[in-house]
Amino acid sequence: MSAKNTYTEAVGRRKTATARVRIVEAKNPAIVVNDTDAAAYFPGAQLVESVYAPMKAIGASYAVTAKVSGGGKKAQATALQLGLARALVEADAERRKELKVRGFLTRDARAVERKKFGLRKARRAPQWSKR
Repeated sequence: MSAKNTYTEAVGRRKTATARVRIVEAKNPAIVVNDTDAAAYFPGAQLVESVYAPMKAIGASYAVTAKVSGGGKKAQATALQLGLARALVEADAERRKELKVRGFLTRDARAVERKKFGLRKARRAPQWSKR
């Protein structure tokens, strides 16, 4: 990444949320989500900390721009965290082990089960009456 405009891109997903993440080397780390600062975009300090966690874990300093869509704020934050971790590994493969041990490269596959016909929800059946 010797050129000034070179970036590394990766995608992270969680439930129905998707985050497209681009990182560029910078002296002071900053995360911009949908043209807004991460601290302003995500409610609460816990989500902001979880987004910055992969960079803090390896002590990297990058300027991050991300486009997130779908899902709720927490799912978007988790998708962004995964996308950022994948981009960091793509930029430098030696970081993979540290990020993998801390669980940043694991994709959480849990999602809402679809509703089935004849049922009220995915598994909730209508109340049964004997007579």
